[in-house]
Amino acid sequence: MSTDVTAKSPAPAPPGGGTEAGGLLGVMLAGLRRNMRQYGMLIALGLIVVLFAIWTDGDLLLPRNVSNLVLQNSYILILAIGMMLVIIAGHIDLSVGSLTAFTGAFAAVLTVQHGVSWPVALVLCLLVGAAAGAVQGYLIAYLGIPSFIVTLAGMLLFRGLTEILLKGQTLGPFPEGLQKLGNGFLPEVGPNTNYHNLTLLLGLVLIAAVVWQEVRDRRRQQEFSLDVLPARLFLLKLTALVAAILVVTLLLASYKGTPIVLIVLGALVVGYGYVMRNAIFGRHIYAIGGNLPAAKLSGVKDKKVTFYVFLNMGVLAALAGLVVAARLNAASPKAGVNFELEAIASSFIGGASMSGGVGTVLGAIIGGLVLGVLNNGMNLLSVGTDWQQVIKGLALLVAVGFDVWNKRKSGS
Repeated sequence: MSTDVTAKSPAPAPPGGGTEAGGLLGVMLAGLRRNMRQYGMLIALGLIVVLFAIWTDGDLLLPRNVSNLVLQNSYILILAIGMMLVIIAGHIDLSVGSLTAFTGAFAAVLTVQHGVSWPVALVLCLLVGAAAGAVQGYLIAYLGIPSFIVTLAGMLLFRGLTEILLKGQTLGPFPEGLQKLGNGFLPEVGPNTNYHNLTLLLGLVLIAAVVWQEVRDRRRQQEFSLDVLPARLFLLKLTALVAAILVVTLLLASYKGTPIVLIVLGALVVGYGYVMRNAIFGRHIYAIGGNLPAAKLSGVKDKKVTFYVFLNMGVLAALAGLVVAARLNAASPKAGVNFELEAIASSFIGGASMSGGVGTVLGAIIGGLVLGVLNNGMNLLSVGTDWQQVIKGLALLVAVGFDVWNKRKSGS
């Protein structure tokens, strides 16, 4: 019996000139290309922060400005989370800005004019938002009216109701407890360290949670033989995440600490991120947005899912309305103008697809932060509002264009 002996061919040289550094660079570039949708806007956000930090001589990253950046954009980020779910499901919601103004006006009428305690008013406002979202969701899901038409009507309806409630006037101030939702910070605890101790503790807990989650997700992907980032690129990603969290933690701890609304926003990101990644309801949202006929054949109750997506959007719009009213310490008939466009833009910049079925909660946050940093940086540079609109419009166009290009490249 003869045995064939085949000479082993030499292992291919790593890209980048055969050097170890070149090989690492080639692996990193290949990993980035495979995950461009996931990391493209995160890299863009980092570049935007660096550029504006240079152009503003560091003013962008002053502790006070970072804190204001969180407070100024919190309600847009809350809306962006709900809007991302709506867009993933293959719909759109144009009413959220007007519903935000209406719930703020409703809270003002309850607390200022009728003396209702702010916790009760908060719950009632969330219920009003849920009811508004449920009505729109029913019309869209069960009567088959396009979401564009229903929510456009809702935009006009809630804006008019806001004017009626406030009689065209600004109403305030709010009770102190409700004001803290938009302007409050966590209290000081522990010894004097020149930093906000509770913020430092929260930052360390967040770093530990992020590292644990990333390592756990990587191991689970390997168990199911899924593609994962190369080890060195994964460590680079982990280092960048830890460094970013640490910098933001130190900046916030150097001022007044963690804003209360940031805790609310963090809870929303964790909760909705879990639902969209692990819960059956989240998978059904992706299913009906990605391929509705196939989802129906698979037993997905598409009407029920659509109904709850819009009900959820109504609740988040009400929460955003309470936050913006608390921050301004007054309800205004002009509140919430163009908020729906900001939320939609945040979702698309963050990776949502026009055709539905694609997007993440974290992507919505990244998209909202991109717009927030652009707004804040241009204000620090005294850029006129006219040019600000031009630049933000171009940013949205580039993001959607990148999505189209990425799809064509994947298809080819």
